[in-house]
Amino acid sequence: MNFKKLFFLKKKLFLRFSLNKRQKFVIAVLVLSLGLFFSENLFGKSGFYFSFILAFLTDFLLFWSDYRDIKENPSPYTFVLPFFYSLSLSLFYFLAPTRIITRIIMTSFYALGLYSLFLTQNIFTVAAIRTIALTSSARIVSFIITIISFFFLTNIVFSMRLPIWLTAILMMIFSFPLIIQSLWTTTLENSFRAYALWALGLSVCLFEVSVTLWFWPSSPTIIALFLTGGFYSIVGLSHIWFAKRLFKGVMWEYIWVAVVSSAILILFTPWGG
Repeated sequence: MNFKKLFFLKKKLFLRFSLNKRQKFVIAVLVLSLGLFFSENLFGKSGFYFSFILAFLTDFLLFWSDYRDIKENPSPYTFVLPFFYSLSLSLFYFLAPTRIITRIIMTSFYALGLYSLFLTQNIFTVAAIRTIALTSSARIVSFIITIISFFFLTNIVFSMRLPIWLTAILMMIFSFPLIIQSLWTTTLENSFRAYALWALGLSVCLFEVSVTLWFWPSSPTIIALFLTGGFYSIVGLSHIWFAKRLFKGVMWEYIWVAVVSSAILILFTPWGG
């Protein structure tokens, strides 16, 4: 009898002090943010490899934080954007100036985006099972973080001045998963066939444009801005196509973004050599 009482007492204490989902999100974000902040001091130039460890750790901590909901509706797309967001920010972190204020700003930006991303992935996991009101807001946040990740990754690839074939391959490697997970957020269907061909077609378009821009006499940041504008336009138009909202007024928003990004590329290119 005493053992039974002791068992229920321990269970009661465990339930009282067990962490809820948001508390786990906060702990995960703190661990990852501190890892990013101290990575340069701990690893130096080899911190480049630590970026991949941090990206995998992001997915692991997301799984740990949201295990119950993910177990109900497991989807590989849930882990794509958190991986590439951490990878893009941590890789760019080592290219940024090493001043303490820069580290604080970038780490704060990383933490804010990561917490928002964890919340959106949780919303998508739940929304695939039942309808909830926050799904539309989660799609917007997810798309913004996807664009940020794409911009940083593109900037990094063109900053490394790699051979043309390697630049194009790297663009293809991260464009395809970012596009396919972004298309997934419109329907939340786990079918790979539903998005694969469409995502492959858009990735090939970005691949071909990247090959052309490899010869373009402009800075990596300007090229990244142009490609990000193109990414926003073609993926955004795909969203409204899948959502069956391809109206003239909505289309013009994405067309104007493409026009403005093209103007920036042309105006800020040093044609005089």
